[in-house]
Amino acid sequence: MILQPKDGARNKLGGKARQKALARAQARKKPRRGKRTSRRGGQAVATTPSLSQLEHVNRNAAGIDLGAMVHYVAVPPGRDPETDVRCFETFTEDLEAIADWLTGCGVDTVAMESTGVYWIPLYELLEQRGFEVLLINPADLKKFRRKTDVSDCQWLQTLHTFGLLQGSFRPEEKIVTLRAYLRHRDRLVKCATDEVRRMQKALDQMNVKLTQVISDITGLTGMAIIRAILAGERDPERLAELRHVGCKNDAQTIALALRGNWREEHLFALRQALELYEVHLAKLKDLDGQIEAYLQTFEDRSEGQGQDLEPSRRKRALDPCLNSRDLVYKMTGVDLTEVDGIGGTAALQIVGEIGTDMSKWDTDKHFVSWLCLCPELHITGGRRKSNKSHTQPSKNRAAALLRMCGQSLLNAKCALGAFGRRIRARKGGAHAVTAVARKLAIIVYHMLKERRPYKDQGASYYEERYRQRMVENLRRRARQLGLDLVPLALPE
Repeated sequence: MILQPKDGARNKLGGKARQKALARAQARKKPRRGKRTSRRGGQAVATTPSLSQLEHVNRNAAGIDLGAMVHYVAVPPGRDPETDVRCFETFTEDLEAIADWLTGCGVDTVAMESTGVYWIPLYELLEQRGFEVLLINPADLKKFRRKTDVSDCQWLQTLHTFGLLQGSFRPEEKIVTLRAYLRHRDRLVKCATDEVRRMQKALDQMNVKLTQVISDITGLTGMAIIRAILAGERDPERLAELRHVGCKNDAQTIALALRGNWREEHLFALRQALELYEVHLAKLKDLDGQIEAYLQTFEDRSEGQGQDLEPSRRKRALDPCLNSRDLVYKMTGVDLTEVDGIGGTAALQIVGEIGTDMSKWDTDKHFVSWLCLCPELHITGGRRKSNKSHTQPSKNRAAALLRMCGQSLLNAKCALGAFGRRIRARKGGAHAVTAVARKLAIIVYHMLKERRPYKDQGASYYEERYRQRMVENLRRRARQLGLDLVPLALPE
């Protein structure tokens, strides 16, 4: 028997445990990932590139961390004799003090995160003062973040100094104002639609099946019947006589649907919903007049053609009262409603979201990528990780509008409709809507950038081109196999 000296590690650890302890000790001795080691005099020296080795792109850059109550502002070191980071409150007087301090420090470009809506007042003030303002997506900055309020603004200033930040898209000032009007109108339409649903609910609770015999209760027939009910009329035959001549169902069918249980609480809810609906309609009418007056201030790009386009027929009370097709044509110089699926209201909303200056995107591929309408392939090592390709989730309003326009084209007799039906048969409806929306985005991009009209070749033209491509592919495969493709002589 051989006696060994006492060793605490050996006495306490077995064979496998000892190997694990040695592996952990060796791992602690390894250099950290991202550092390079070089041997100098038998010692390992870690070398890490410092910020001083990078090129200063924006030497007069500042960073701002935004909040609901306070803003933290960082300027380049040495610009202020007291401190490089200052804290300001969010009142208008404090925002002006931020602009004055940045001017005194010689700052000409500022980077800030798009935090809620807190960035809008300061962004607009700095832009009016002549600063170049970059609006940064918080998701892009998250991977660099050292999270405190002070370090956030300093890190923004540092990254912006070395030109490592990319600003978000924001249209020109006139388009921003138009976009605010249109988004406010969209909110009013949603509020009015909610009141319509409340009217339908009150009618259903009274077992009045008005929604089953007319297509829209806010039309001439529906509103006349609802007002008569609230005025005290209960006779179904007299209520059915209020139908418009263009109504599809006859008076007898409508009378059968108007026999209900007239409870007071449901009538009260119906009355208030109707009153609120009419209030929203009045506000929408005022807003449409404001939008039309503002659109008159835009430069006329129709090249003096003086072409007055026919407005689309109004089908619902919530449709805009202005001739949006003619106004968009004068503002852009092209008629976007020539594109299948895009109406006058949709054209105005699309222009209100993306503007008329397409030079902000180098190519149509950059534009489609900004809209998140291009699928991700997930290719790594030369191979696709998944056969399923999906687009990135996005809240882009322009993309949502294009998807709605693409949805309406899946049964249309046009080239885009034929393309959508082919994608739908192969991959499903969701992929087809995205593919058609992408086609629409490319068409809109080139129309606005090159100011050229759009002409649809028709579904038959698209089907013939698709057939030719299929035949050419079959001939190429046949030649590879040493065969030939011979067309059949079909009987007349």
